[in-house]
Amino acid sequence: MTDEIYIVADDRTLTELHAEDYDSEDLLQELLAEYPNLLAGAQLNPADPRRWLLVRREMGIGMAENAGGRWSVDHVFLDQDGVPTLVEVKRGSDSRIRREVVGQMLDYAANAVVYWPTEEIRSRFEARCEAEGDSAEEVIADFLGADSDAEVFWDRVRTNLRAGKIRLLFVADKVPPELQRIVEFLNTQMNPAEVLALEIRQYMGAGLRTLVPRVIGQTAEAMGKRAGSSRETRQWDESSFFSRMSERNVPEETNAAREVLRWAQENTSRVWWGTGKVDGSFGGVFVHRGVEHPLFAVYASGPVETYFQWLKGKPAFEDEGARLDLLAKLNEIPGVAFPPSAITKRPSVRLEVLATEGRLRKFLKVLEWAMDRIRLHGQELP
Repeated sequence: MTDEIYIVADDRTLTELHAEDYDSEDLLQELLAEYPNLLAGAQLNPADPRRWLLVRREMGIGMAENAGGRWSVDHVFLDQDGVPTLVEVKRGSDSRIRREVVGQMLDYAANAVVYWPTEEIRSRFEARCEAEGDSAEEVIADFLGADSDAEVFWDRVRTNLRAGKIRLLFVADKVPPELQRIVEFLNTQMNPAEVLALEIRQYMGAGLRTLVPRVIGQTAEAMGKRAGSSRETRQWDESSFFSRMSERNVPEETNAAREVLRWAQENTSRVWWGTGKVDGSFGGVFVHRGVEHPLFAVYASGPVETYFQWLKGKPAFEDEGARLDLLAKLNEIPGVAFPPSAITKRPSVRLEVLATEGRLRKFLKVLEWAMDRIRLHGQELP
């Protein structure tokens, strides 16, 4: 890349900016924390540009459960799909960037997917927001959008970690050829993990500073593999769903899911099975007078979604008051606290919350109430 760039002002004056090294590695780290867009999300995925949520800087990673942080990664970000992104920053003049930092990042990744509970990532994010005087809920809402569900987002983070779907990003002012070759090789071989380098050149002059990011490591072969992989689906059934669930969850959650399935088989019109590549799912559909009413979904990673999003378009629940009644009945269950905005979304609660003290039976009773309302729509409800 050239060592000069040029800016033409409206008055047609030309300003020449020259490439300059960063004063320190810490300065580049600070810039990334303050301006996450420097991570060049549109270059990483032109079809669906990545957006970034900073969890925190200097986040510890242990090598055993509850063992504390043996290592510390420079930054942890999450993209809008809940993919954890580990960022390690080095200046190109640092000899460690050619080999040592690669082994370091692989250590981070191997231990993060095993020993990083999602609850810890979430608590670190919330602590950072609190320290900076921000509301974690508002930051999440701004990041995901008004119609999003934060609990679903954090469940995606959990699912991605368990599947090893993470992103390793080496950031430097200059990426040496040795690191580029390693990154290209790893990015071709590793899937679903993604390994990339990002060069952020700094150009200065006439009181101006311009930062130019460039993603390195996206070979045509690697991008082709990932494009093909992203189109893959898997048809789940009862056997494969519970096999996956028993690998990931405590027995109480798996037993609760079996109880929900039995209830759906006996009470709804049909049970559907999902086609997710990583996670299985199933749900119940109640059909009345030829109209399908999707009620809920259970995921092998543990959450149960209530389908307000689909019910709001059906005659029995198109009225907001009806959906608020359904919300109120769900919120009477201990451990469930859906906000009013949930009546247009798919709010979720984990099976571990419903698996105790008769809460699951109460949840299923609420679904039975919803089906009664569908049956009696247009008549006086009891």
